[in-house]
Amino acid sequence: MHSDVVSIIFGMKVRQARMEANLSLSEFAARSDLSPSYVTEIEKGRKYPKTDKIMKMAHVLGKDYDDLVSIRLDPSLRHLETVLSSPLLRTFPFEEFDLDISDFTGLLTRAPDKASALLHAIVEIARQYDMKDEHFLRAALRSYQEIHDNYFPELEEAARRFAQRYELDRADSIPLERLRDLLCDTFGYEIDDSLLAQMPTLARYRAVFFEQPRPRLLLNRTLLPMQVKFVLARELGYIYLGISERSHTSTPDQVDSFQQVYNDFRAAYFAGALLMPAERVVSNLRSFFQRATWQPEQLAAMLSAYDVTPEMLLYRFSEIIPQHFNTRLHFLRFHHSGGEYRLVKRLNMNKLLLPSGIGLHEHYCRRWLSSRLLMELQAAAQDQRRPMPIVGAQISEFLDSGDRFLCLGFARPLVLSPSVGSSVIVGFQVTPDLHTSIRFINDPAIPLTVINETCERCPLTEEQCMVRGAPPSILTQKQRTAERQAALIDLQKHFGRQ
Repeated sequence: MHSDVVSIIFGMKVRQARMEANLSLSEFAARSDLSPSYVTEIEKGRKYPKTDKIMKMAHVLGKDYDDLVSIRLDPSLRHLETVLSSPLLRTFPFEEFDLDISDFTGLLTRAPDKASALLHAIVEIARQYDMKDEHFLRAALRSYQEIHDNYFPELEEAARRFAQRYELDRADSIPLERLRDLLCDTFGYEIDDSLLAQMPTLARYRAVFFEQPRPRLLLNRTLLPMQVKFVLARELGYIYLGISERSHTSTPDQVDSFQQVYNDFRAAYFAGALLMPAERVVSNLRSFFQRATWQPEQLAAMLSAYDVTPEMLLYRFSEIIPQHFNTRLHFLRFHHSGGEYRLVKRLNMNKLLLPSGIGLHEHYCRRWLSSRLLMELQAAAQDQRRPMPIVGAQISEFLDSGDRFLCLGFARPLVLSPSVGSSVIVGFQVTPDLHTSIRFINDPAIPLTVINETCERCPLTEEQCMVRGAPPSILTQKQRTAERQAALIDLQKHFGRQ
């Protein structure tokens, strides 16, 4: 067992025994010939005392020495032992949230039996939903991004300095060959775009990186030039930011630590800021938002202007808009294949009720802009005259709350998996003053669509919703429960009248 865990368990047992003995921290410290601050460190799991001190503490607490130092917890607390021993707890980035692991364990020791039951429930839920360590770490990163409104000025400044140093800020769009030359000639990389094509089992990777003996980057030749630019810009981010702990494949198969996830995010943020400088994006967005009418061609033109994919552009919006336009937003990316719609990436600065947290086997509302664009993409697959990507806008109104969101987005087939459709959208909550930031919010050409969470929870009839993906099974179950509760109340009133 990890030494940190031993200290934490010992501290928990000392605190629990002290509470049972009805001793204040000061009283216990005085009787044990220890300072109160040292006892605090022990109870928080930061210090593990020497044998003579433990013997004195055991005597004061009326405990056997062996019992106090045993790493085994009472049966009711075994789930705490499992959690404390988990590598997930040791890799969770407490420091990024201005916390210490002892803050967490301090909460557990206040009511360890109840905490044990709670953690057991969480573990069971995680197991039921097949939650892996990497999901947990990525969720931690996503939360970290959201509490910072996904804006990181130090990374913006790093990209700006790099562009100035290597004279990348003199053209509207950085040439692909300039990035390749920087990596090869300045930083000693060897770039190969043929080897991956010879190995079908590696065809899903966009890029593979090897450190020794010379930095080598293998690129998937199927990628669009704009996607290659992003991969190269991200590689420059790893270098310039001094990052060593990182993923070696894109998309990574394995996540070993939060630091790896965090570093990959930093390098990707750097790449987006390098390819789409903040000052220019802000200027373009101001011009776009001040239009009196919704003009999809102007949004699509930004893709060509920056030479980026829809996901790169809208994700960059998620970094720029909250900071420079004082407008919160959410970012969603969906994939569609074989009739299944999957939410694969999200940021939720709007605190939007997203269907992803409701259930793994429910059907997302088909009336969301994300889904609508994917259906349009599927219908347009046979029409070679329709330009790609598909662009759309919608004002979505939640059926129950009445909250409205202006959503803008794109849909296109994936390059490495052409049979899979991908949609990306950004959404802005419609507030009384949103029109001051986005004038075309009142354009009647933007459709207003009533949406819900999932089909299983939606009261709309088949006549009201022609794109329903599943019957309202959960809603029906709730209605039946409500009917039973009403019948019980009536029965209680009946007995009250007798």
